Amino acid sequence: MGRLDRCVSLEDFRLLARRRLPKSVFEFVDGGAGQELTLRDNRAAFERMRLLPRVLTDVSRPDLTTTLWSKTYPTPLVISPMGSCALVRPGADIAIASAAAARGIPYTLSTMATTGIERMARAVQGPLWFQLYVLKDFEFNRRLVRQAEEFGYSALVVTVDLQTGGKREKDLRNGISIPLRPSLRHLVEGIAHPAWSLRLLRGGLPQFENVRGYLGDTSAGLTIAARVGGNLHAGFDWDDFRTIRDWWKGPLIVKGVLHPDDAVRLIAAGADGIWVSNHGGRQLDGAVASIDATGAIHAAVGGRAPVLIDSGVRTGMDVIKAKARGAAASAIGRAALFGAVMGQVGVERGLDILLEEIATGLKLSGVPGFQQVGPALIAPAG
Repeated sequence: MGRLDRCVSLEDFRLLARRRLPKSVFEFVDGGAGQELTLRDNRAAFERMRLLPRVLTDVSRPDLTTTLWSKTYPTPLVISPMGSCALVRPGADIAIASAAAARGIPYTLSTMATTGIERMARAVQGPLWFQLYVLKDFEFNRRLVRQAEEFGYSALVVTVDLQTGGKREKDLRNGISIPLRPSLRHLVEGIAHPAWSLRLLRGGLPQFENVRGYLGDTSAGLTIAARVGGNLHAGFDWDDFRTIRDWWKGPLIVKGVLHPDDAVRLIAAGADGIWVSNHGGRQLDGAVASIDATGAIHAAVGGRAPVLIDSGVRTGMDVIKAKARGAAASAIGRAALFGAVMGQVGVERGLDILLEEIATGLKLSGVPGFQQVGPALIAPAG
């Protein structure tokens, strides 16, 4: 625990991951698309915001609860869907989900997760959501949705900003590809990080379990993922969305929304939640920062559905700022995965740091409860 005790922020976990992971793997997780303009602006936009705190308010018992679809959650956090987690550490998916479940935090399982829908449901007793990448084969999409329903996932998250894969220049330079093709560079990196290499050898190469057998292919999961990448449904449209809406009876959240007009139309088409996201800066480089898009979307939705946000959330103050812009919950991806470098205890420590920061931030802002955070907490620009 000694090394964990020295981690006092999520940035500390990022720096620890940079030391403990091969450069190509770290940059695969940490990097973004193109020139990484959006990746950087996701942080810069949060950092530009300033708060105007109040005083002489009883903040002795800060309330971190938030409400989504008439259900109260103990924290305003969600875990974002992430694929390839096992590249960081075998079993990282379940480690993150278990740590989240113990704190009542919903875990969103990715279509491209390295743990399957059934296995995750049997391993974790906590709120689980399933994220769907829409593939050309609609019968396969339907099979995934039915499986998520069968195993008790309480919400469906449909990602709409992956018409094709973003250009990840660092991955191209580092030779990180799917399927993984080990090179001399990777061998040298592996030798320089023996603990990581040994864990990967013991755990086996990651398998993208939810798409095993897709198109009748029974080969290794990474090979399947390459085939799936070529089968993303770039023609996904409003009629297709309504079809998916008809499949799912519970809350349906649409992830990857940045334009308020799209948010309004999605609510009219049956969406129960809007997840503001630019995919962590990993898709369209030059897209607006998520926090900068959130206020207009919240205003457009007008309370008809909850707004969530991801992309750039790294501190408890970010979560409070997002709520001031209208986000009922904030999702973290990389921040949780960096904690997983140290296993489940690392994720637990990272989540607790974030929750402590939210509680401290509420106290110092003079706001007794998270749900009472509003736009008045944001200082006027200039």
